[in-house]
Formats: sequence, C-alpha cells, structure tokens
Amino acid sequence: MTSPLASRPGAVLAEGADTGVAAHYGDPFREQRQLAEDVGVVDRSHRGVIAVPGADRLTWLHSLTSQHLSGLAPWHGTEALVLSPHGHVEHHAQVADDGETAWLDVEPGTTADLLGYLQKMVFFMRVEPADVSAAWAVLSVVGPKTTETIARLGVALPSEAYALTALPDGGFVRRMPWPGKVAADLLVPRAALDATVDRLAAPLAGVWAYEALRVADRRPRLRFETDHRTIVQEPEWIPTAVHLEKGCYRGQETVARVHNLGRPPRRLVLLHLDGVSEELPAQGTPITLGRSTDGREARAVGFVGTAVRHWELGTIALGLIKRSTPDDADLFIGETRAAVEPALETA
Repeated sequence: MTSPLASRPGAVLAEGADTGVAAHYGDPFREQRQLAEDVGVVDRSHRGVIAVPGADRLTWLHSLTSQHLSGLAPWHGTEALVLSPHGHVEHHAQVADDGETAWLDVEPGTTADLLGYLQKMVFFMRVEPADVSAAWAVLSVVGPKTTETIARLGVALPSEAYALTALPDGGFVRRMPWPGKVAADLLVPRAALDATVDRLAAPLAGVWAYEALRVADRRPRLRFETDHRTIVQEPEWIPTAVHLEKGCYRGQETVARVHNLGRPPRRLVLLHLDGVSEELPAQGTPITLGRSTDGREARAVGFVGTAVRHWELGTIALGLIKRSTPDDADLFIGETRAAVEPALETA
C-alpha cells in the first residue's frame, strides 16, 4: 500500500523493497544533513507489523528466536532473529512489549513468511500472532533534536535504548540507538500518519536519507546485507539481536560453534567507492579481488549490500566479504574501485 505521506509536496516514490514510501522529498542531500544535524521524520510505514497478544507471548517468542525474551520487562524492546535449522538468518524483527502484546516490526516483504512460520509453531501456547500492518505503521524521528520533537506529542522520549513510552492516542515511541546519535521509532495507527507528522512539526526526509545514515553507521539490513548463507556473526548481530546465554532455539548450535571457534567465514565492511560510475551498484553485485583482464574473470570475494551517496562521505556501500580479504586489498565492483574502511577498534 502507498503511504499518504508519499503525496506530500516534493515526494518521489521509492522503488524496489522500499516501494510505497517516499525515496526523498526533492533534495536527498539536504534531508540527510537534516537528520544528521537537526531532526527529521522518516516515513517507514511500508514495514510489516505483527502483533502477538497472549499470556505466553514472551516465553513462546523466546523459544523461537535468537534473543532472550522471557524476561523482557513491560514497555521495553530489543531486536531478534529467526534462524534456519542450520543457523542461517531468515528473519529480523524489532521487538517491543507493552505488557499485553508483543509487537514485531519487520522488513517489507517478509511479513507473510514470518507470520506463517509463527502460526505453525503455536501448538497449545496462549498466543494469537496476526498481521496488523493495515492498521499500524512505523515512523522514525532522527537527529539531535529528537527529544524536543517527540515532546510535541505530549510524551517524553525514554532515556534507555529500546525503552518504550505509550502515546496518548495508541501505539508507542521507542528510543533507538541508531541511525545517528539520537533516534526514535513510533508505532502509530495508520489512519493517524498524517496527523502525527503534523504534530511532530519536523521536516520530512525520505528513506534514501535514512539509508545513507544506516550505511555510514554499518548497520545491516535483512536481504540487503544478507543472503541464504548468512550466519549471525557475519553482519555482527551479536549482541544486538542474539543472546549467547539462553536456552535452546533453532540454529543455536551454529551460533555457539562459530562463537566458540571464532572467525566466521565472512565479515561486514564499509566500502568507499571511487564514484566514477554515475550508477550505484545494485544489491548482490559481486565484489572482486582485482578486475577482469584478458578474458579472465576476477575472483569474487563477496557481494554489495546497500550502496548510497552520503552527504559527507561520498559514495559508500556495505559489503559482505570473505574474512581472509585484507583491508588494503585491491577491490572492484564491476569497473568501480572500492576501498575498505577499517573497523574501529573497540575496548
């Protein structure tokens, strides 16, 4: 469904996975800067929303996902993954619990598959998972002035990451640790999208601006920085979406084995592209060591996830490459040269 916010002045509709919302509202670089230096509202209402009410919801989700959810306190949230029996990532969800219902907001196009899996696993548990995307929608507020902007809705932005505050007209606001230094996700009635944006009284920014900040922050996105072989250590979803000290769940053996032995086969990297081509590389484009010469194919070492034009960093992309590939390797994406930005050392 197309968001009503996509009919606001200047809106240019996104394509592909983000269809239904605005890619930008006339000036993508200005919108990025707005999110980085001031505040803006991003329409992410194309995401799917699954509601799981019922007394057993948290223990049930705990048993099915990579996250420790059985002790999740009311009005708190987290992230979680659903893995295949072999430990490959199948689904990613933002989880929030309001004391009565667990809310999962998920990537566009994944709702039906995830709901189908959940419904098969109900058995005798007191849960009623349902797709409520037609009734509920996600908005994101991003930027240093997020706290002041959220206050215009008559509530305070929580101080703790992933904590929730109820909104007066239903739904909630959840503090997010990304993109940028301050951000919040709102779950609001879909019928109230226009009114909520008006009350926030902050400029709209398209998903292109949001994606640019996400890429610069090295945050993976399901089906962009993942493929059918991705395991949780490759996009570094530990500890964000994976708890290493919880009971059995599907795929846990692979998670534990790779964690104990170390060195997963691939790693997520931030790439700086030379910008020679006017076109951004498509998701899934091979990353090669060197370029093809004399009719010989260059050796592929990974693939491109999301490529963006960043207002400060230029043309950048996330890629998933073989762990053995050194940071100073001579990498190419087609005819475009790519350089790995070394990961920051953490204490």
